[in-house]
Amino acid sequence: MAKQNLDWANIGFAYRKTDMRYVAAYRNGAWEEGTLTADDQITMTECAGVLQYAQTCFEGLKAYETANGDVVCFRPDLNAERMIASCRRLMIPEIPKEMFLTAIREVVRANLDWVPPYGSGASLYIRPYVFGKSAVIGVKPAEEYEFRVFVTPVGPYFKGDARPISLKVSDYDRAAPHGLGNIKAGANYAAALFMIENAHEEGYAENLYLDPATHTLIEETGGSNVFFVDKDRTIIIPHSKTDSILPSITRRSIVQVARDVLRLQVTEREVALSEIASFAEMGACGTAAVISPVGMVHDHGKEIVFPNGMEQSGPVVKELYDTLTGMQLGTVEAPEGWIFPVAEA
Repeated sequence: MAKQNLDWANIGFAYRKTDMRYVAAYRNGAWEEGTLTADDQITMTECAGVLQYAQTCFEGLKAYETANGDVVCFRPDLNAERMIASCRRLMIPEIPKEMFLTAIREVVRANLDWVPPYGSGASLYIRPYVFGKSAVIGVKPAEEYEFRVFVTPVGPYFKGDARPISLKVSDYDRAAPHGLGNIKAGANYAAALFMIENAHEEGYAENLYLDPATHTLIEETGGSNVFFVDKDRTIIIPHSKTDSILPSITRRSIVQVARDVLRLQVTEREVALSEIASFAEMGACGTAAVISPVGMVHDHGKEIVFPNGMEQSGPVVKELYDTLTGMQLGTVEAPEGWIFPVAEA
Protein backbone atom coordinates (compact mmCIF):
# COMPACT_ATOMS: atom_id res chain seq x y z
CA MET A 1 0.00 0.00 0.00
CA ALA A 2 1.04 3.59 -0.65
CA LYS A 3 0.26 6.50 1.63
CA GLN A 4 -2.73 8.64 0.74
CA ASN A 5 -1.78 11.86 -0.98
CA LEU A 6 -2.67 14.32 1.78
CA ASP A 7 -1.07 17.42 3.20
CA TRP A 8 -0.45 15.54 6.44
CA ALA A 9 0.86 18.54 8.37
CA ASN A 10 -2.33 20.51 7.74
CA ILE A 11 -5.19 18.01 7.76
CA GLY A 12 -6.83 19.39 10.91
CA PHE A 13 -8.99 17.43 13.33
CA ALA A 14 -11.88 16.37 11.12
CA TYR A 15 -13.55 13.23 9.76
CA ARG A 16 -12.37 11.72 6.49
CA LYS A 17 -13.94 8.53 5.22
CA THR A 18 -11.35 5.76 5.00
CA ASP A 19 -11.50 2.40 3.26
CA MET A 20 -12.73 -0.11 5.83
CA ARG A 21 -14.46 -0.30 9.20
CA TYR A 22 -15.29 -3.11 11.66
CA VAL A 23 -18.87 -4.15 12.49
CA ALA A 24 -20.25 -6.72 14.95
CA ALA A 25 -23.88 -7.33 15.92
CA TYR A 26 -25.41 -8.41 19.21
CA ARG A 27 -28.48 -10.61 18.71
CA ASN A 28 -30.24 -13.33 20.70
CA GLY A 29 -28.15 -12.67 23.77
CA ALA A 30 -24.69 -12.95 22.22
CA TRP A 31 -22.14 -11.03 20.17
CA GLU A 32 -21.74 -12.38 16.64
CA GLU A 33 -18.36 -12.56 14.93
CA GLY A 34 -17.30 -9.17 13.61
CA THR A 35 -16.27 -8.38 10.06
CA LEU A 36 -14.67 -5.63 8.00
CA THR A 37 -16.79 -3.69 5.54
CA ALA A 38 -16.36 -0.83 3.10
CA ASP A 39 -19.93 0.35 3.80
CA ASP A 40 -19.98 3.39 6.09
CA GLN A 41 -23.79 3.64 6.21
CA ILE A 42 -25.97 2.43 9.11
CA THR A 43 -29.59 1.39 8.63
CA MET A 44 -31.90 0.98 11.62
CA THR A 45 -35.44 1.55 12.84
CA GLU A 46 -36.63 5.04 13.65
CA CYS A 47 -37.38 3.73 17.16
CA ALA A 48 -33.83 2.48 17.84
CA GLY A 49 -32.68 2.67 21.44
CA VAL A 50 -29.82 4.99 20.53
CA LEU A 51 -32.20 7.46 18.89
CA GLN A 52 -34.87 7.42 21.59
CA TYR A 53 -32.83 7.16 24.79
CA ALA A 54 -29.19 7.82 23.81
CA GLN A 55 -28.08 4.30 24.71
CA THR A 56 -24.56 4.57 23.35
CA CYS A 57 -20.95 4.93 24.45
CA PHE A 58 -17.65 5.26 22.65
CA GLU A 59 -13.88 5.29 22.95
CA GLY A 60 -11.05 7.19 21.31
CA LEU A 61 -7.47 6.11 20.68
CA LYS A 62 -4.81 6.53 18.02
CA ALA A 63 -2.46 4.59 15.76
CA TYR A 64 0.99 5.95 15.00
CA GLU A 65 3.78 5.26 12.56
CA THR A 66 6.93 4.96 14.65
CA ALA A 67 10.46 6.08 13.86
CA ASN A 68 11.30 2.66 12.41
CA GLY A 69 8.16 2.48 10.26
CA ASP A 70 6.07 0.16 12.44
CA VAL A 71 2.42 1.00 13.12
CA VAL A 72 1.36 0.79 16.77
CA CYS A 73 -1.39 1.80 19.18
CA PHE A 74 -0.94 3.12 22.69
CA ARG A 75 -2.48 1.14 25.58
CA PRO A 76 -5.69 -0.02 23.82
CA ASP A 77 -6.26 -2.58 26.57
CA LEU A 78 -7.20 0.32 28.86
CA ASN A 79 -9.67 1.62 26.28
CA ALA A 80 -11.22 -1.86 26.16
CA GLU A 81 -11.56 -1.91 29.95
CA ARG A 82 -13.07 1.58 30.03
CA MET A 83 -15.59 0.65 27.33
CA ILE A 84 -16.60 -2.41 29.36
CA ALA A 85 -17.25 -0.11 32.34
CA SER A 86 -19.27 2.29 30.15
CA CYS A 87 -21.35 -0.57 28.72
CA ARG A 88 -22.04 -1.94 32.18
CA ARG A 89 -23.30 1.46 33.38
CA LEU A 90 -25.57 1.95 30.33
CA MET A 91 -26.99 -1.59 30.30
CA ILE A 92 -25.25 -2.37 27.01
CA PRO A 93 -23.84 -5.91 26.56
CA GLU A 94 -20.14 -5.67 27.36
CA ILE A 95 -17.72 -5.76 24.43
CA PRO A 96 -15.33 -8.67 25.10
CA LYS A 97 -11.81 -7.34 25.52
CA GLU A 98 -10.38 -9.66 22.88
CA MET A 99 -13.07 -8.62 20.38
CA PHE A 100 -12.22 -4.97 21.05
CA LEU A 101 -8.48 -5.50 20.52
CA THR A 102 -9.06 -7.66 17.43
CA ALA A 103 -11.27 -4.97 15.95
CA ILE A 104 -8.60 -2.32 16.54
CA ARG A 105 -5.88 -4.39 14.93
CA GLU A 106 -7.99 -5.41 11.93
CA VAL A 107 -9.38 -1.98 11.10
CA VAL A 108 -5.99 -0.26 11.37
CA ARG A 109 -4.34 -2.92 9.20
CA ALA A 110 -7.10 -2.50 6.63
CA ASN A 111 -6.38 1.25 6.48
CA LEU A 112 -2.58 1.34 6.70
CA ASP A 113 -2.25 3.81 3.84
CA TRP A 114 -4.26 6.29 5.93
CA VAL A 115 -1.79 6.18 8.81
CA PRO A 116 0.05 9.53 8.71
CA PRO A 117 3.81 9.26 8.18
CA TYR A 118 6.23 9.57 11.06
CA GLY A 119 7.21 13.16 11.76
CA SER A 120 4.09 14.69 10.21
CA GLY A 121 2.51 15.59 13.54
CA ALA A 122 -0.64 13.71 12.55
CA SER A 123 -2.02 10.34 13.64
CA LEU A 124 -4.79 7.88 12.80
CA TYR A 125 -7.70 8.46 15.17
CA ILE A 126 -9.67 5.31 16.06
CA ARG A 127 -13.31 5.55 17.13
CA PRO A 128 -14.90 2.40 18.63
CA TYR A 129 -18.56 2.82 19.55
CA VAL A 130 -21.61 0.72 20.42
CA PHE A 131 -25.30 1.57 20.36
CA GLY A 132 -28.77 0.15 20.94
CA LYS A 133 -30.19 -0.71 17.52
CA SER A 134 -33.53 -2.45 18.08
CA ALA A 135 -36.82 -0.65 18.66
CA VAL A 136 -37.47 0.67 22.18
CA ILE A 137 -40.48 2.83 23.04
CA GLY A 138 -40.74 2.11 26.76
CA VAL A 139 -37.79 3.29 28.86
CA LYS A 140 -35.68 0.14 28.93
CA PRO A 141 -32.50 -1.25 27.31
CA ALA A 142 -32.57 -2.30 23.67
CA GLU A 143 -32.34 -6.01 22.84
CA GLU A 144 -30.01 -5.71 19.82
CA TYR A 145 -26.78 -3.69 19.50
CA GLU A 146 -24.07 -2.87 17.02
CA PHE A 147 -20.38 -2.40 17.77
CA ARG A 148 -18.41 -0.52 15.15
CA VAL A 149 -14.90 0.86 14.74
CA PHE A 150 -13.84 3.39 12.12
CA VAL A 151 -10.61 5.33 11.66
CA THR A 152 -9.76 8.74 10.27
CA PRO A 153 -6.45 10.63 9.96
CA VAL A 154 -6.27 13.74 12.13
CA GLY A 155 -3.96 16.57 13.04
CA PRO A 156 -3.73 18.28 16.44
CA TYR A 157 -7.03 18.61 18.34
CA PHE A 158 -6.44 22.24 19.32
CA LYS A 159 -5.37 24.79 16.73
CA GLY A 160 -1.80 25.89 17.11
CA ASP A 161 -0.50 22.42 18.05
CA ALA A 162 1.70 22.81 21.16
CA ARG A 163 0.92 26.50 21.76
CA PRO A 164 -0.90 27.17 25.05
CA ILE A 165 -4.68 27.26 25.03
CA SER A 166 -7.12 29.36 27.04
CA LEU A 167 -10.00 28.00 29.12
CA LYS A 168 -13.20 29.56 30.40
CA VAL A 169 -14.66 28.60 33.79
CA SER A 170 -18.17 27.37 33.00
CA ASP A 171 -21.33 28.13 34.99
CA TYR A 172 -22.81 24.87 33.72
CA ASP A 173 -22.17 21.38 35.04
CA ARG A 174 -20.51 18.71 32.93
CA ALA A 175 -21.90 15.80 34.98
CA ALA A 176 -23.98 15.12 38.08
CA PRO A 177 -22.47 13.67 41.26
CA HIS A 178 -22.55 9.86 40.97
CA GLY A 179 -23.89 10.29 37.42
CA LEU A 180 -22.28 9.51 34.06
CA GLY A 181 -19.17 11.67 34.42
CA ASN A 182 -16.80 8.70 34.75
CA ILE A 183 -17.89 6.92 31.55
CA LYS A 184 -17.75 7.88 27.87
CA ALA A 185 -21.49 8.13 27.30
CA GLY A 186 -22.52 10.00 24.17
CA ALA A 187 -25.06 11.88 26.30
CA ASN A 188 -22.24 13.58 28.25
CA TYR A 189 -20.90 15.17 25.10
CA ALA A 190 -24.30 16.16 23.71
CA ALA A 191 -24.98 18.00 26.96
CA ALA A 192 -21.70 19.91 26.60
CA LEU A 193 -22.19 21.10 23.00
CA PHE A 194 -23.94 24.32 24.00
CA MET A 195 -21.13 25.25 26.39
CA ILE A 196 -18.39 24.33 23.89
CA GLU A 197 -19.87 26.52 21.17
CA ASN A 198 -20.31 29.35 23.65
CA ALA A 199 -16.66 29.11 24.72
CA HIS A 200 -15.49 29.11 21.09
CA GLU A 201 -17.61 32.15 20.28
CA GLU A 202 -15.92 33.99 23.13
CA GLY A 203 -12.45 33.02 21.91
CA TYR A 204 -11.62 30.17 24.32
CA ALA A 205 -10.47 26.68 23.37
CA GLU A 206 -12.61 24.90 25.96
CA ASN A 207 -14.59 25.16 29.18
CA LEU A 208 -13.21 24.36 32.60
CA TYR A 209 -15.87 22.65 34.68
CA LEU A 210 -16.22 22.81 38.45
CA ASP A 211 -17.73 20.21 40.74
CA PRO A 212 -21.54 20.26 40.45
CA ALA A 213 -22.12 20.15 44.20
CA THR A 214 -20.26 23.29 45.32
CA HIS A 215 -18.88 24.92 42.15
CA THR A 216 -15.58 25.48 43.93
CA LEU A 217 -13.45 22.48 42.88
CA ILE A 218 -11.73 21.90 39.52
CA GLU A 219 -12.88 18.82 37.60
CA GLU A 220 -11.98 18.75 33.87
CA THR A 221 -12.69 20.34 30.51
CA GLY A 222 -15.37 19.13 28.09
CA GLY A 223 -12.93 16.89 26.23
CA SER A 224 -9.94 16.30 28.49
CA ASN A 225 -8.68 15.93 32.04
CA VAL A 226 -6.46 18.65 33.50
CA PHE A 227 -3.44 18.70 35.77
CA PHE A 228 -1.27 21.31 37.46
CA VAL A 229 2.41 21.74 38.31
CA ASP A 230 3.43 23.62 41.43
CA LYS A 231 6.60 25.64 41.96
CA ASP A 232 8.40 22.54 43.28
CA ARG A 233 7.63 20.60 40.05
CA THR A 234 5.04 18.42 41.79
CA ILE A 235 2.20 17.23 39.55
CA ILE A 236 -1.27 17.81 41.02
CA ILE A 237 -4.16 15.77 39.60
CA PRO A 238 -7.73 16.90 40.43
CA HIS A 239 -9.70 14.19 42.22
CA SER A 240 -13.46 13.88 42.68
CA LYS A 241 -15.07 12.05 45.59
CA THR A 242 -18.22 11.50 43.51
CA ASP A 243 -16.63 9.82 40.45
CA SER A 244 -17.66 12.65 38.15
CA ILE A 245 -14.29 12.88 36.34
CA LEU A 246 -13.57 10.61 33.36
CA PRO A 247 -10.60 8.28 34.05
CA SER A 248 -8.41 9.49 31.19
CA ILE A 249 -5.93 6.94 29.87
CA THR A 250 -3.56 9.76 28.96
CA ARG A 251 -3.78 11.14 32.49
CA ARG A 252 -3.08 7.72 33.99
CA SER A 253 -0.06 7.42 31.71
CA ILE A 254 1.16 10.89 32.71
CA VAL A 255 1.05 9.87 36.37
CA GLN A 256 3.23 6.82 35.72
CA VAL A 257 5.62 8.69 33.41
CA ALA A 258 6.02 11.50 35.95
CA ARG A 259 6.68 9.13 38.85
CA ASP A 260 8.71 6.36 37.23
CA VAL A 261 10.51 8.06 34.35
CA LEU A 262 10.89 11.73 35.27
CA ARG A 263 11.08 11.02 39.02
CA LEU A 264 8.58 13.75 39.87
CA GLN A 265 6.20 13.80 42.81
CA VAL A 266 2.52 13.29 41.94
CA THR A 267 -0.42 14.14 44.17
CA GLU A 268 -4.05 13.31 43.41
CA ARG A 269 -6.44 15.46 45.46
CA GLU A 270 -9.29 17.94 45.33
CA VAL A 271 -8.13 21.19 43.71
CA ALA A 272 -9.96 24.42 44.50
CA LEU A 273 -10.47 27.04 41.81
CA SER A 274 -9.22 29.61 44.31
CA GLU A 275 -5.75 28.07 44.43
CA ILE A 276 -4.89 27.64 40.75
CA ALA A 277 -3.29 31.10 40.51
CA SER A 278 -0.55 29.72 42.76
CA PHE A 279 0.44 26.96 40.31
CA ALA A 280 3.37 27.28 37.94
CA GLU A 281 1.84 25.33 35.04
CA MET A 282 -1.37 23.73 33.83
CA GLY A 283 -2.03 21.12 31.16
CA ALA A 284 -5.04 19.53 29.48
CA CYS A 285 -4.65 15.87 28.61
CA GLY A 286 -6.58 13.29 26.61
CA THR A 287 -6.36 11.01 23.59
CA ALA A 288 -7.27 13.72 21.09
CA ALA A 289 -5.19 16.50 22.64
CA VAL A 290 -2.41 14.28 24.12
CA ILE A 291 -1.10 17.13 26.32
CA SER A 292 -1.90 20.77 25.62
CA PRO A 293 -0.33 23.49 27.78
CA VAL A 294 -2.82 25.92 29.28
CA GLY A 295 -1.71 29.52 29.27
CA MET A 296 -4.71 31.25 30.77
CA VAL A 297 -7.97 30.53 32.63
CA HIS A 298 -10.76 33.11 32.45
CA ASP A 299 -12.85 33.16 35.61
CA HIS A 300 -15.80 35.56 35.30
CA GLY A 301 -13.83 38.62 34.30
CA LYS A 302 -10.60 37.62 36.02
CA GLU A 303 -7.75 36.28 33.90
CA ILE A 304 -5.44 33.80 35.60
CA VAL A 305 -2.28 33.70 33.47
CA PHE A 306 0.35 31.07 34.13
CA PRO A 307 4.05 32.05 34.06
CA ASN A 308 4.60 30.47 30.63
CA GLY A 309 1.86 32.70 29.19
CA MET A 310 0.23 32.13 25.82
CA GLU A 311 3.38 31.82 23.73
CA GLN A 312 5.11 28.67 24.99
CA SER A 313 4.62 25.59 27.11
CA GLY A 314 5.83 25.42 30.69
CA PRO A 315 8.95 23.25 31.14
CA VAL A 316 7.34 20.35 33.03
CA VAL A 317 4.34 20.14 30.71
CA LYS A 318 6.73 20.11 27.75
CA GLU A 319 8.88 17.41 29.34
CA LEU A 320 5.81 15.25 29.94
CA TYR A 321 4.59 15.84 26.38
CA ASP A 322 7.96 15.03 24.81
CA THR A 323 8.34 11.86 26.88
CA LEU A 324 4.82 10.56 26.28
CA THR A 325 4.78 11.29 22.55
CA GLY A 326 8.28 9.83 22.29
CA MET A 327 6.92 6.57 23.69
CA GLN A 328 4.04 6.62 21.23
CA LEU A 329 6.38 7.27 18.29
CA GLY A 330 9.08 4.81 19.32
CA THR A 331 11.88 7.25 20.19
CA VAL A 332 11.55 6.77 23.96
CA GLU A 333 11.33 3.35 25.59
CA ALA A 334 7.84 2.73 26.95
CA PRO A 335 6.91 0.58 29.94
CA GLU A 336 6.20 -3.05 29.13
CA GLY A 337 2.74 -3.60 27.65
CA TRP A 338 2.06 0.00 26.68
CA ILE A 339 2.74 -0.41 22.94
CA PHE A 340 0.31 -2.53 20.94
CA PRO A 341 1.89 -3.64 17.64
CA VAL A 342 -0.37 -3.53 14.58
CA ALA A 343 1.94 -3.85 11.57
CA GLU A 344 5.68 -4.07 11.05
CA ALA A 345 7.55 -1.89 8.57
